[in-house]
Amino acid sequence: MLDPSPMPSEDRRRAIFAALVEAQDRTRSVHAAKQDVLARFAVTWAIVEQIEQEGMNNEWPPLDADD
Repeated sequence: MLDPSPMPSEDRRRAIFAALVEAQDRTRSVHAAKQDVLARFAVTWAIVEQIEQEGMNNEWPPLDADD
């Protein structure tokens, strides 16, 4: 079932963003990573894209970690 709230809390968005980055590292496919996160967190494609942009704009972890 999809999350009924229009936008998850910031803590949940950060968790979703971290999972998205990790999934992208694992799969090397942005589309497949987003599909994984959609299923795992029960959010919409639009919400995942908004969270992805917010996380990049704010350099949320794991983006701020040393590579």
